[in-house]
Amino acid sequence: MLLSVKHTTTYRYDALALYAIESLRLTPPSFDGQKVVSWQLSAPGIETAARFQDGFGNLVHLTAYQGEHDSITIQANGVVETEDRIGVAKGLAEPAPVRVYLRETPRTAPDDAVRELAAKCNGGCTLDKLHKLMHTVREAVTYEIGSTHSHTSASEALADGKGVCQDHAHVFISGARLLGIPARYVNGYFLSGTPDPANAHHAWAEAWVDGLGWVGFDPANLMCPTERYVRLATGLDAATAAPIRGNRRGGQNETLDVVVEVQQQGAQQQQ
Repeated sequence: MLLSVKHTTTYRYDALALYAIESLRLTPPSFDGQKVVSWQLSAPGIETAARFQDGFGNLVHLTAYQGEHDSITIQANGVVETEDRIGVAKGLAEPAPVRVYLRETPRTAPDDAVRELAAKCNGGCTLDKLHKLMHTVREAVTYEIGSTHSHTSASEALADGKGVCQDHAHVFISGARLLGIPARYVNGYFLSGTPDPANAHHAWAEAWVDGLGWVGFDPANLMCPTERYVRLATGLDAATAAPIRGNRRGGQNETLDVVVEVQQQGAQQQQ
């Protein structure tokens, strides 16, 4: 499947900013089941950006912008060819050893409720545990847009009983690690089953299964990733896999606007 992606992020400030530095994890990797056909980034300072691979294997562009400004727009767009590999992600750059993904973070640290949830899934083979965990997380956390924020932890989302894909991924990761299974956060894009373009960034989790490697689980949609998914970046949690992270000097009262469109290439002509 050929998927076209357009991801536009705009920061606006009430007062002028003087300097901004951004690390951009906005370039999807090519691996078994995903091939980047074309891709480009547009951002202030992108022409002189430093490029490097971080500790999780993500390609990072480090940009710097000096001069007075009241807004910054960052855009990533391109075409990616995908295949359904039943959620198995092979052929990725893996600089970090698998055991790193057993490490807790503030957003994935478990409490007693997460421990109780994980204990319900402790039976059978690794895949059985993970599929049960995916369904248990989805049953425990209702999908509700706007019910959480970017800093909500797994335990907070579980206590509230509602959240979005980021929260489902965090609870799943926390539970998997309690079961002794390395797990990591993945952000990317998802093509909905409707004829209209998807309009949201998406997140899911991957867990390590001996003999298979990394396998994706999406509790929000109760499925393993298919050809409708485009993998972008990974990390221990949403913070370490964030598409954009940065700092600035000045620029008070920031507002953020994100527009993401994902569409099957040629779908409009076929309708």
